Amino acid sequence: MNAVASALERILLTLWVGGLWVAGYLVVPTLFATLDDRRLAGVVAGEIFTRTAWLGLVCGLVLLVLLWARCGRGTLREWRAWVLASMLAIVCLGLFVLQPQMQALKAQGITAGSLQAVEFGRLHGVSSAFYLVNSILGLLLVAAGLRSNR
Repeated sequence: MNAVASALERILLTLWVGGLWVAGYLVVPTLFATLDDRRLAGVVAGEIFTRTAWLGLVCGLVLLVLLWARCGRGTLREWRAWVLASMLAIVCLGLFVLQPQMQALKAQGITAGSLQAVEFGRLHGVSSAFYLVNSILGLLLVAAGLRSNR
């Protein structure tokens, strides 16, 4: 069972972190570079980021459960668990706080120079920073692995 759990951890981490990097740094920039309609590119990008967030939420929760099953209370002493929990917190903030606020602004209609445009830009900047942090934290976990060398 240990080998199966280890393989599952690697697969889930690969799906999540790989998805972050492919979506955020390959697919979405390609959308904006190739589509003439920036609004359409934004709609598609938003959907990609939402699906990537849900993938991260599911993978992250399962990874934490697997880590807890393996380490028990010792999980709280594992830096990997704290990195994983931080990544999940960032996903939740983006998915359940920032994205709904951004959607509400879009529903109001965003015109250049409006208060909605300024607020959307601020939220987009925060969201982008969170995404970058998660991408880097994910790479750290991929490089170090989820299991300590003890």
